[in-house]
Amino acid sequence: MHQRSIPAYRFPLALGLAIFALFGCPVHATPSSDAPVLTVAGELAHPITLDAAALAKLAHVTVQAQAHDVHGSWSGVPLSAILAAAGAPLGKALHGKNLSLYVRISAVDHYRVVYALAELDPGFRKDAVILADRHDGKPLDAKEGPFRVIAPDELRPARWIRQVTRMDVMRAPD
Repeated sequence: MHQRSIPAYRFPLALGLAIFALFGCPVHATPSSDAPVLTVAGELAHPITLDAAALAKLAHVTVQAQAHDVHGSWSGVPLSAILAAAGAPLGKALHGKNLSLYVRISAVDHYRVVYALAELDPGFRKDAVILADRHDGKPLDAKEGPFRVIAPDELRPARWIRQVTRMDVMRAPD
């Protein structure tokens, strides 16, 4: 099967436009009252909320990774694509004062991790940090999911946060 390659600097824009076409603007899934959701908010053009069904409809990538003796194939949406859909300044807009933006990712158990926005931009990073919803072809179990951040090339998986509920784009204080 032939897959068309999108240049790295155009990927967030292309996926953002695809999400816009699928959901309209702003992107907002209508989750059922008990469905887990991901809220993407903060210094963004249009914050979004996605549930597992909405995330499953987005273009996925698959990465090979291991952490704590768990090996396998993880499938999910690049964080940069989710952030682009919410209007984060990525690509050519990620310069100057926007380089002080960071993403705080929160989990059900209040565990939090931080990535500089530039760490997630394909123009700055070779590999994709993804929000996984599948491991070895199966949905994530309740202990891990429904969403988990996977950063395949990190030497320590401390930022592989599980049970993700929220991503906030924030500016580092002066």
